[in-house]
Amino acid sequence: MARNTLAGTKVGKGKTAKFYQANPDAKKKKAEYDTAYNAKPSRKRYRALLQAINRENGTHGNHDGKDVAHTSKTKTISQDQSKNRADKKRKFFK
Repeated sequence: MARNTLAGTKVGKGKTAKFYQANPDAKKKKAEYDTAYNAKPSRKRYRALLQAINRENGTHGNHDGKDVAHTSKTKTISQDQSKNRADKKRKFFK
């Protein structure tokens, strides 16, 4: 099961999706930046930490639609994937 079956397709309707559909050079530049950013050791450690917490909670690989979400820099909760990925209003991220 693919994690995001819509990735790279022209079906997004948001402002950002429309921008990158209309500007392939900008999309390529962003992809290059994202690749370099996610390859940093700090990001790898961060992803490994979240994965370890997911495994401890028993939610790794069972397709329950749950993610580990940060409520602060040290506390995490189990939350729906869609809510976790869309939640940009928390003070933690500001």
